[in-house]
Amino acid sequence: MGVRKPGVYDNINFANPASYSTLALTTFDVGASVDLRKLSKAGISGKNQVNSTLSHITFGIPVNKSSALSFGLVPYSDLGYQFKNTAKIDTTNVEYVYGGEGGVSKAFLGYGVKIGKNLSIGLNLGYLFGSLKENRALEFLNDRDVANSFNSRTQYQQSVGGLSFDYGLQYSANINDKTKLILGYTGNAGKSLNSKTNTVTTRYKININSLGERSEQSATDSTFFSEGASAKINMPLTHTAGFAFEKFNSWLIGADISYNRWSDYREGKVNPGLNNSYGVVVGGQLTPDAASISNYWKLVDYRLGLKYDRTFVKIGNNDIKQYALAFGFGFPLPSNRSSFYKINLSTEIGQRGTEKNNLVRDSYVNINLGFTLNDKWFQKTYIE
Repeated sequence: MGVRKPGVYDNINFANPASYSTLALTTFDVGASVDLRKLSKAGISGKNQVNSTLSHITFGIPVNKSSALSFGLVPYSDLGYQFKNTAKIDTTNVEYVYGGEGGVSKAFLGYGVKIGKNLSIGLNLGYLFGSLKENRALEFLNDRDVANSFNSRTQYQQSVGGLSFDYGLQYSANINDKTKLILGYTGNAGKSLNSKTNTVTTRYKININSLGERSEQSATDSTFFSEGASAKINMPLTHTAGFAFEKFNSWLIGADISYNRWSDYREGKVNPGLNNSYGVVVGGQLTPDAASISNYWKLVDYRLGLKYDRTFVKIGNNDIKQYALAFGFGFPLPSNRSSFYKINLSTEIGQRGTEKNNLVRDSYVNINLGFTLNDKWFQKTYIE
């Protein structure tokens, strides 16, 4: 929450709108990501899942020397999994198949302004929207049962949308001429989203060819259908506080701690019994020599971070936790006096959950590639 401008480049920290107040140049930031993950349970691993997406596109535009606007499209949450579990009903072998995909994105417009020499405040107005799909199926495994029986699948498709309002502040204190400490905080007043869910249950058969390969036939019929069941989703209050201790154009060390009141979450009148969650993130950046002329690798930003989350999910007496290690690089590109370019590459390696007590572990690798541009767009030029 304390990251503002760790070097000569302007950065859009949309997590804290107070940081917009430091933008001196028009800033454009776009990124894409690839997500690799695998679910495992009791020593049995599912298939590798690969998803790629445009992760964010954001703009920052200075209004004057002490304030700026920012707008863009960023991810809010994502859903992606596929897992199978075999079981026996009487003497029949069956397989339960679970899958999910989709996500929620956030379009936002924000404004940050300096108040006095050290304090900045900011606001983000956003609109959350997206679609989530989940499947639950029961399939027969024995060849005789496959040929003579109908399998069943229930599909849920949920669309969500609603406004969000976030606020933030930052306080910057100079330790000396080149070193400063920045304290930051962000929060919201909770969100109320609109939700519509379509549910359909179908029956289908599976063919087995001479090589033993299985293929699914088209659905034979639908045994249940519900269209557009509407509900209000009450999202939790969130609070995040942090600091950044930095030496201009050289290094930065920071940490954030977050708290989310998921116990207030409601979908309609249903209370799913979620836990309040909290998380800690610690990271840093090092630029060996930002003024180097003869050695390009001294110009590169080297980044490293650690993350821990106690998520809102609790199964039995088991809290579901997340751990991750992240590292990355910022590669500057040839620039001129008014334009600056940088390519950002990062990787996050982590896991969520555990295989203990017959639970499921989600192991993942996220690879992110981004491009940052600083330029004097929308600024008047004068010729004498």
